[in-house]
Amino acid sequence: MDMITHLVGDVPALSPSVDGIRLTLHVLAATVWVGGQFTVAGLLPTVRGLGEDASKKVARALGRLLWPAYAVLVITGLWNISAFTFKDAPSAWKSVLMIKITVVVIAGVGVFLHQRATSKRGLAVWGSIGGIASVAALVLGVFLAG
Repeated sequence: MDMITHLVGDVPALSPSVDGIRLTLHVLAATVWVGGQFTVAGLLPTVRGLGEDASKKVARALGRLLWPAYAVLVITGLWNISAFTFKDAPSAWKSVLMIKITVVVIAGVGVFLHQRATSKRGLAVWGSIGGIASVAALVLGVFLAG
């Protein structure tokens, strides 16, 4: 009997597990990625009133937060996939996973192209694609988690 079991009986110890750390990092990165997009979209009308280049400066600053979060999402997503055995997973779950992976790629490409767009139409189209795909990936992740 180890010391924790001796002290608290059959109550499990409250120590972080690797699974908990992995999931926390994934959720935190999703919060920054999706939440950052919504936050800037909500602030944009005010930011535009601060000067001609203000929105571009805010977008660049946001990119310094979003892209590391996206990288953490991809890394922890791959880590999540590698942590599970899929042979017993239902085919519907596997299908949702494949759709989520596709949507995550679309989100990244949409945001990337939004950042490089030079026309108002390009900004609107790619921003919408990136934002909608990001939310869709979030929802699919919730479905996968059960």
